[in-house]
Amino acid sequence: MSLSPGLYIVATPIGNLGDLSPRAAEVLAHADLIAAEDTRVTATLLRHIGAKRPMQPYHDHNADQVRPGLIARLASEVIALVSDAGTPLISDPGYKLVRDARAAGHQVVTIPGPCAAIAALTLAGLPTDRFLFMGFLPAKQGARGSAIAEVAGVRATLIFYESGPRLAATLAALAEGLGDREAAVTREITKKFEEAVTGTLSSLAARYADAPPKGEIVIVVAPPGAAPPPSAEDAEAALVEALSRLPASKAAGEVAKRFGLDRKALYARAMDLKA
Repeated sequence: MSLSPGLYIVATPIGNLGDLSPRAAEVLAHADLIAAEDTRVTATLLRHIGAKRPMQPYHDHNADQVRPGLIARLASEVIALVSDAGTPLISDPGYKLVRDARAAGHQVVTIPGPCAAIAALTLAGLPTDRFLFMGFLPAKQGARGSAIAEVAGVRATLIFYESGPRLAATLAALAEGLGDREAAVTREITKKFEEAVTGTLSSLAARYADAPPKGEIVIVVAPPGAAPPPSAEDAEAALVEALSRLPASKAAGEVAKRFGLDRKALYARAMDLKA
């Protein structure tokens, strides 16, 4: 196989080694160097395809030191970037390497394949038209609560990565910050004991409170339900506030747009209030 020099972003299996694509196997078998998150994990994958290639650890702790050397080699060599599992750069180091490779004028090629976030989304049975990947939430309670609050109003399915020991606490925090939405806990995706457990966030938190599961875990949370219709009191208060700074016509227009109400009726009410 003849490969042009450049950076090849190679997705690897998240469990079942049979999910490695033929194209990914070819690139890994012929790369001049493999930049791997953990060379021990990648060595197992190389043994599976019967290949042995030079490897360079590339992870959060050494990326800044290693990156310049990798960029220099890209002019004449094929370098494959892999993470321990799934698609590189998704909750893994790597985007700076891609950015710098492009800035230096080197070819960047993606070899798509497994991704735990997308696989979990397909298992969850929740809306897939819009989704937001959040990765791992902060470990500290305050920071975790703030991160959840930031996305509470986002009208999309939410995807989180989590570990077994933290799962119940995270589910409880999500229930508190998002409301008791429908959700799914998926684990061991593509492996023998693949599992997708669905229910409300509170019921899932109770399920795992005394029995933290093993394996890599993805939490998928439904988007918020439809917003309740505005009350007459809310609209009236908003109109009074708007009239304090705007003419009646503009105040009515602002409140109509904000609440989805009839502008003419609001204008009539605004004139009554001014009178």
